[in-house]
Amino acid sequence: MITGKTAVVGIMGDPVQHSLSPPMHNAAFKHLKMDYIYVPFQVRPENLASAIAGARSMGIKGLNITIPHKREVIKYLDEIGQAAQLIGAVNTLKFRKNTLTGFNTDGLGAVKAIEEVTPVKGKKIIIIGAGGAARAVSFQSLLAGAGEVLIANRTLENACKLTDDLGQNFATSVGCLGLDDKLVEELKDTDVLINTTPVGMHPHEDQKPIVTSSMMHRDLVVNDIVYNPLKTGLIREAEKAGAKTINGTRMLIYQGMESFRIWTGINPPFKVFEEAIMKGLGYVS
Repeated sequence: MITGKTAVVGIMGDPVQHSLSPPMHNAAFKHLKMDYIYVPFQVRPENLASAIAGARSMGIKGLNITIPHKREVIKYLDEIGQAAQLIGAVNTLKFRKNTLTGFNTDGLGAVKAIEEVTPVKGKKIIIIGAGGAARAVSFQSLLAGAGEVLIANRTLENACKLTDDLGQNFATSVGCLGLDDKLVEELKDTDVLINTTPVGMHPHEDQKPIVTSSMMHRDLVVNDIVYNPLKTGLIREAEKAGAKTINGTRMLIYQGMESFRIWTGINPPFKVFEEAIMKGLGYVS
């Protein structure tokens, strides 16, 4: 039952109607018998400043921040975590009495998903895409001790801009490449391949994946951060090649679990988050 003592957390974005975060977090609060509720807040860009001020005034405990506010929200923070500072984007806010702190759990979610299968430390990683998700995943991979990170993107200039930023912050080997023969060559000894582009996302499941089975090898770990459908074209190609696969729900679950921990100090059960996502995607009733 919601009372005046119920702690409020939520997600702020535009749009937020299809977010899977409310069912995930509310299922965990119910399971753990915690007096919390997670609410979606639709906030247009021009209303972001007043929405953050309002959240402070109303005693909201924490927020997830999604598109299009992840960068803009930084100007309203008092503190920012290391990963969020490097990435230049925030997806989690924690409100304390006089302090609003921003974190980024997206990259951590991806790294934790990969580390279910293989340690990131010392590995050669290729990340496809050069947008916000690629930025979060690449910085977090380097924070986790990756041995080499290559950014592959259709627009080479964007890939190289991201690797310039990475190179300014880490001494690790970083590089940029297009989606061409050089990518095929680099994949031969790559340990982990991560797709951060929307290629193959519903309703475009029939799009040809950027990397096909002939470009992969059996020791490759392939992570597609697209979670709808669960089995993207890239994941199917990886299975053909005998590579290990990680679907996009894992990153979504782990980044949500980390936000939950930041707000409450409690590690929620993975299974509860997973069941809520599967229900939300319509895979279980």
